[in-house]
Amino acid sequence: MRFPTTTSFTPARQQDELHTYVFEIAPKRIEKNKRYFQGRICVDDHDFQIVKTYGKTVPDIRKKNGENLFPKFTTYREQIDGKYWFPTYTRADDTLHFSNQDVRIREVVKYTNYKRFGSNVKITYEGQEVKKSQDGQPRN
Repeated sequence: MRFPTTTSFTPARQQDELHTYVFEIAPKRIEKNKRYFQGRICVDDHDFQIVKTYGKTVPDIRKKNGENLFPKFTTYREQIDGKYWFPTYTRADDTLHFSNQDVRIREVVKYTNYKRFGSNVKITYEGQEVKKSQDGQPRN
């Protein structure tokens, strides 16, 4: 499967205290009723994880029955569990140019309180709990 973007690469540069690789990306083609990201992605040079994105959703939608325009935004990620990088802060501060007026938009989204997902499962068959064998598989 081909990655549906065009990409340019910039060698490692400093991003806060991190050294990052920077990729400029854009969709190769835009399909109807699909949304894509166009902008810049900073990837940590140690973990090879995305640490920052800057760009916007494309394409803007302009139809005779309405418009749906998207602001440029920046999202920062932090290493939450010592392994994976999760978004912690997104900010947009942009002017959207609608056909009848310009609209200034400012948004801040903070992501907090990440928790590892877990569950307990009990398998029953004909009303009786199916016990697990030594290898963790259900017994016949």
